[in-house]
Amino acid sequence: MKTSRITKEEKIKKESLGLRGTILESLQDELSGGIYNEDQVVIKFHGLYQQDDRDIREERSKKKLERLYSFMIRLRIPGGLINHKKWIAIHNISEKNSTGVIKITTRQTIQLHGLIKSKIRPTIQFFNIHKLDSIATCGDVNRNVVCSTYIDKKYSREKILNYATKISNMLLPKTNAYYDIWLDKNKIYEKKEDKDPLYKETYLPRKFKIAIAIPPNNDVDVFANDIGLIAILDKKSKILKGFNISVGGGLSTTHGNSKTYSRLGTVIGFSDSEDQILKIVYEILTIQRDYGNRSDRKLSRLKYTIDNYGINWFKKELENRIGFSLQEKKYFLFTERRDYFGWIQDYQKLWNYTFFIENGLIFDNENLKLKSALLKIAEYEICNFSFTCNQNLTLTHIDEKNKNKIQSIFRKYGIHDYMNGLSSIRKNSMACVAFNTCPLALAEGQRYFPSLISKIEIILNKYRLEKEDIIIRMTGCPNGCSRPYLAEIGFIGVSYGKYNLYLGANHEGTRLNKLYKKNMDESSILKELDQIFDCFQKEKFSGEKFGNFSIRKKWVV
Repeated sequence: MKTSRITKEEKIKKESLGLRGTILESLQDELSGGIYNEDQVVIKFHGLYQQDDRDIREERSKKKLERLYSFMIRLRIPGGLINHKKWIAIHNISEKNSTGVIKITTRQTIQLHGLIKSKIRPTIQFFNIHKLDSIATCGDVNRNVVCSTYIDKKYSREKILNYATKISNMLLPKTNAYYDIWLDKNKIYEKKEDKDPLYKETYLPRKFKIAIAIPPNNDVDVFANDIGLIAILDKKSKILKGFNISVGGGLSTTHGNSKTYSRLGTVIGFSDSEDQILKIVYEILTIQRDYGNRSDRKLSRLKYTIDNYGINWFKKELENRIGFSLQEKKYFLFTERRDYFGWIQDYQKLWNYTFFIENGLIFDNENLKLKSALLKIAEYEICNFSFTCNQNLTLTHIDEKNKNKIQSIFRKYGIHDYMNGLSSIRKNSMACVAFNTCPLALAEGQRYFPSLISKIEIILNKYRLEKEDIIIRMTGCPNGCSRPYLAEIGFIGVSYGKYNLYLGANHEGTRLNKLYKKNMDESSILKELDQIFDCFQKEKFSGEKFGNFSIRKKWVV
C-alpha cells in the first residue's frame, strides 16, 4: 500500500541501522534510568519494553524526579515447551535481576518485569548461555508462535510443536543487531546476515500473531490470530493430514474510534504439505508487508488489510505468490476451549499435570509456595514445563515411577489444597498486566481481577451456579491482551475503576461478544451480574452455555 505519509515508527524503523538505533548510547547514559525516545521503538524488536511504576509517577513528578523506569523482557518459546534446565535458569535470573515474579503470558511464553537498565545485557547474556532468547517477541514482526497443548491419548502434539518451531525460526528477523548489542557478537542459534528479504528495512506495519490449534479443543483461540492453522486429523488414526488456513483475526480496538474493531479469522483453504504450509505462512506475511497500512498504526493489522481489499482479492494474491491453489477447506469442529487441570496420561502412557496459575503469576506467598515447588520439581530432572495460552503451566513427560515424587512436593507446598479450592469461573479467568507497569492501561487488570472474581463467586453460589463453566476475562484497556472479546463475560477498562461489560461470545471461541453496558464500577457490575445469573438459573436449558444464553435472551444482538 502506497501512502502519502508514514508514521513516526516507520521512519524510526527505516533509519535504525538494522534495529540498532542508538541503543548502545542509551545504555551508556548514566543520567537516566530510561533510554532515548526513538530507541524505545527499536528495543521492542529485541523483546523489551520500557516501563515505569505508574503508582508513584505523580509523586515523583511533584518532587521533580525522573519516572522510575524499568524494563520488561519477554522470551521466545515457540509452542511454550522448555526443559527443566531452562526453567531453573528462568527461576534464578528472575530472583537476581527482576521482581522475582515469573509471568506466563497469553501467548505461551514467559516475561520478567522490573529489570533496571544496567541489568538488561547481563540478563540476555545469561539467557543465551541457557539457550533462551528474546528475539522478536515484541515489535512489528511475527511474535511468539503458539500451539495447542491439548493432550489426546491417541495423538502426539510433537508434530504441531515442530511446526511452531519451524515457523518461528523461518520468520525471525535476519539482522545481527541482537547479537551485536547484547551478546558482543556471540552466536545464538545461527547468525544471519543483515539483509532481510522478508522484513526489508521497515519490517511489518504492526505486530503479527500465529496460532496452531488441534480440534476439538480451541485452547489457543485460533481465530484471534493473523494466521490460524487448524489441524485436520484422520478420524481413526488421529494422524495429521494437514491444516485449514485462517487469516485476518485480531482483537485490538480503540475507544471512541469506530474504524477499529475485533475480527475473527476467515478460513480460506487447506493444505496437506509441510513445504506448502511454510510457503503459505511466509507469503501471507509478505502481503501484509506490502499492502498493510503504514500511515495509521491503529488500522495496520492484517484484518484491516483483508477487509480493505477483500477476502477474494487476498486469496488470489496469496495463490499468485505461492504458485499453487489452496485446496478446499476441510470439515472441523471445536467443542471446547479449555486447559485440562490435574493429572492426565497421554498416548505414550506418560503423565502430565496442569496447574491453574492465576493471571499467569508465579511467586510464593504465605499459603502457596508455587515458585519454590516448581524449582524443586525442576531440580529432580523428571519432567518438562509447558505453558498454555490461558496462562497456565503443565508438567509434562512424567514417568509413572516419578509421580509420587511430584505428589509429595504438592503436599509439602500447598498445591493440593490450592487446586481443590478453585471454582470453575476462576479457572476460566484471565487478566492482562495493566497497572502498575503497562503504559496503555486505563484501569486495573491482574491486580484487581482476583478480588472481583471472589465477589462474583458469591453470586454464583447464591444461585447454585458454582459449577457453571463460564469463561470470564478482563483487560485494563481495549487492546485485548487477555482476549476479553472472546469471553462469555468480558470486562474492558475505560478509566480507573470503570469497565465496559461485554456478553455473548460462545464457549468454543468462534463468536465474538458484544458491548452490553458501559462505564460500570464494581457495585454496578455486581448488581447487574446478580440479575443476569438469577435469570440464567431460572431460564437456561439443560446444558446451555452462558454465552449462548446471553444471545438467546437478546441481551446483546
